Amino acid sequence: MLSRVDVVEVVGRHVELKKAGINHKGLCPFHGEKSPSFIVSPSRQTYHCFGCGVHGDAIRFLTEHHGMSFVEAVQDLAQQTGLQVPEDERSEADRAAAAEQRQRQTTLTDVLAKAAQHYRQQLKSSPRAIDYLKRRGLTGEVAQRFGLGYAPEGWRPLASAFPRYDDPLLAESGMVIVQGADEGKSEADQKRYDRFRDRIMFPIRNVKGETIAFGGRVLDKGEPKYLNSPETPVFVKGRELYGLYESRTGLREKGYALVTEGYMDVVALAQLGFPNAVATLGTACTAEHVHKLLRFTEQVVFSFDGDAAGRRAAGRALEAALPHATDTRSFRFLFLPAEHDPDSYVRAHGQQAFEAQVRDAVPLSRQLLEHAAIDCALDTAEGRARMLAQARPLWQALPDGALKLQLLSELARQGGLPAEELSGLWGQGQGSSRGRSSNAQSSSGSPAEVDDPFDDGTPPGERYASRSKYGSGEPAWRKRPFNRDRTGQAEGPPAVRGRRPAPKRPEDRVLQMLFGQPQWWDSLPGNEHDFLHALPAPHGELIAWLERDLAEHGPRSWAVLREALATDEALPEASRQLADGDADPGATLDDFRRALDVLLERDLAQQMKQLLAQAGADPAALQQYRELDRQWREVKRRQAAAPKDET
Repeated sequence: MLSRVDVVEVVGRHVELKKAGINHKGLCPFHGEKSPSFIVSPSRQTYHCFGCGVHGDAIRFLTEHHGMSFVEAVQDLAQQTGLQVPEDERSEADRAAAAEQRQRQTTLTDVLAKAAQHYRQQLKSSPRAIDYLKRRGLTGEVAQRFGLGYAPEGWRPLASAFPRYDDPLLAESGMVIVQGADEGKSEADQKRYDRFRDRIMFPIRNVKGETIAFGGRVLDKGEPKYLNSPETPVFVKGRELYGLYESRTGLREKGYALVTEGYMDVVALAQLGFPNAVATLGTACTAEHVHKLLRFTEQVVFSFDGDAAGRRAAGRALEAALPHATDTRSFRFLFLPAEHDPDSYVRAHGQQAFEAQVRDAVPLSRQLLEHAAIDCALDTAEGRARMLAQARPLWQALPDGALKLQLLSELARQGGLPAEELSGLWGQGQGSSRGRSSNAQSSSGSPAEVDDPFDDGTPPGERYASRSKYGSGEPAWRKRPFNRDRTGQAEGPPAVRGRRPAPKRPEDRVLQMLFGQPQWWDSLPGNEHDFLHALPAPHGELIAWLERDLAEHGPRSWAVLREALATDEALPEASRQLADGDADPGATLDDFRRALDVLLERDLAQQMKQLLAQAGADPAALQQYRELDRQWREVKRRQAAAPKDET
């Protein structure tokens, strides 16, 4: 499939690209920039941003930019190329039903998109609705970005937007309420009316940008203040987050997701300098919400009111986050003063004050300890025992790792027991808790992707990203927005700690450039082929693998080679990670030649040293020395004549 897909075409649907030599260039969609540093290579079928470091192929672009799972991205691209994705072992009837369901969902999103367009038009002609948004401090620009609209007063305004008001799709999509249908009344006796009337309309979009539901807020006093669409075949409240589609770029720029409780918080924060906010849709934060957010960022901040209800909501968010709290992720809990929500806090105290609140948010570890200690008198043995009983299922939900071990020690200290005794009491050590953690995840509502043949227990976007040693490609400091210096002040990019990473070895560069541009192999003479084959493992083994692939298929793009490597079980994982054809995205044939000459010069010098030591006793060694000396001088001449490598 990747050999049929044109990554320039896929990326070009979302990014304005211009030809730049053999490549295409545009503004990076993953971070804000004014000068284009985003390169799409048709020869390698990959993209790379020299500003923020993101890179990948057509599948990676869809998983990163749209938040699709790996399987969803494959299905989307396969449909474009006319390829059939292998189905699971469902019956013909089940597959037909699934196809019918997909068609039904497409039809419903078309209806909802038309309703969204109608509401946007109504907003333009309603001074009262426009005045309300202005009084809330919103500009026309942010209203347009989020597609805000207005549902007029009256019982049937949508009748002017659709040719048939009695269309069953209007009721199925939740836009029209049919009164009397459940009572068995005939269609003539049933009453139909719009669900949303005299409300500011907030379209709810999925990660593809399709409108799947609406939220409506009253302009004046009235109940309920917020009204959501009912659940439909395209909308399940516990799976969707308001603003996730609009916040994709903001999530990467800020480095974390800010989970709030209301639509207006999301829209207002986007205008006030926090375009990384999302909101749950009138439900508690679920494991599936967390699962979806982690496709875009490794840092999540939950924002709640400081009252009892906010604390309960934080408890549910904690339970949802625990199965995903690996050692490389950060979950924090922000509790604002009771009189403020995020929107009002920023307006009252400013952007920097709110950023300070975010930096000081409670980490997951401390939130777990505090949640476990609710209603427990820790100055008594009974209270400490109760705290440990409440903490046990929370701790077991954590994935194995350093965080879990440290929390065991913290819980043991708070519970008045040695860590070894607590571990024995709970009947499991670090290595035996994986099954329990998985069970805890299931009971908390984590998504069970039973139809996903690639499912290994990690989020789909991460399964795909993990095949690259560069992960998501984000600069490391963007993923750690909570660093603080010794004075307690916020840091920007953290200082390098310890020694700098060693420069990449020339044998690594040669190997990676060959996997990125395998056609260069044919430009080398036979003796250099032999030399590369003779490199110690894993380099020589990977060279042999690449030559076999060239003999069978000819030069293939790195995007295709990566998938072939991933399915070759004979190769160790470390070898597959080393063969990264996208490690030097701007490499030229001259760069490759320079790196190879460094290897050749080093090897020839070593051989010559050994032959010189043998020359006194073996006349043939001297002759071999002279031949190697000729080759060595030729390499040195090439190195002297080559342009200086600025890298």
